[in-house]
Amino acid sequence: MLQKSALASIINLNTNNKALKIKSKIMSGQGFVYGIAAAITCTIQLIGYAVAYTLKTETFYDILGGVNYLALALWSAIAGSIDAPLNWVDDPRKILVTILFICSRGWLLLFLAWRAHERKGDSRFDEVLGKGGGQPQPFGFFVFWMAQAFWVFLISMPMLFVNSSQVNKPGFSAFDIAFAILFCAGVLIEIVADIQKALWVKRGRKGDFCAIGVWSVSRHPNYFGEIFQWWCLFAFSYSSSNNGYANPLWWFGILSPLFTMQILMTMEPTGLCNAEGKNLKRYYDKCPERYSKYRENTSILIPMIGYKYVPLFLKRTIFFDFKKYEYKPKSESEDEGVKNDGLES
Repeated sequence: MLQKSALASIINLNTNNKALKIKSKIMSGQGFVYGIAAAITCTIQLIGYAVAYTLKTETFYDILGGVNYLALALWSAIAGSIDAPLNWVDDPRKILVTILFICSRGWLLLFLAWRAHERKGDSRFDEVLGKGGGQPQPFGFFVFWMAQAFWVFLISMPMLFVNSSQVNKPGFSAFDIAFAILFCAGVLIEIVADIQKALWVKRGRKGDFCAIGVWSVSRHPNYFGEIFQWWCLFAFSYSSSNNGYANPLWWFGILSPLFTMQILMTMEPTGLCNAEGKNLKRYYDKCPERYSKYRENTSILIPMIGYKYVPLFLKRTIFFDFKKYEYKPKSESEDEGVKNDGLES
């Protein structure tokens, strides 16, 4: 009887140990870290939407975006240490990526909060909140919050990948160091560009358009810095892959820079589509010759000297200075519309 009881205890102990190991693997798996990160993001943005629409305000839209980034960094740092070869505090790769990520998103949070306070609102939301006397659009406002949820989660993927990785590489390779430095450069360019533009606005917008500092070598250096840093973090995260290029979860991290480019280069009412095209009218009305010369000599994104010597076909391709960003006077746009109607008929 005692032998049977002892045997049963051993079987139960082994069963419990196996259950604990399985639970540990589930809890420490990268999929688990990503899944909870997605749940955190949806919860923050849905609550933000509900409260903001009830109050008919966009005041804390950008603030909750920044808070969401910081929450994901904290969560992944804690959860990624469960059953990992090294604790987060002992893994310099995870420490570095978390600090770089927090510095980048912390700056964005502070800057956007300050800008919203200075502007006393955000005109992007006027229509969907019915501020111009129109009908409020709850679904349109909801789309803004869900777009932010996607952006926050997708941008965070390289950081989530590193923090949830089980790879034991405590040291840094030359590849790691290079892309960490480049990431810092991207963040620094964005910070400098934001500060220089803010000071230029504070001083009365001298010269009608900003062409000081980094704005003299790029028409949108802040957007370049934002895009560039996520390409660098995606590259940095490669060393945390357990099977190199064959790791599909690492490849999913490329959505971080690609989605950033999608938002900043193709979607209205933000990014280049909001800053270029028809919205250049104010410059062509006030200072057409000076602004035309500035556009000709200054890259749209990549900071560089000698842009005016770059062939047009290169500007239209690898330098992203697409024709859709050109300003078309109303008469010219109408003429093109007539031509298109003629072709269709």
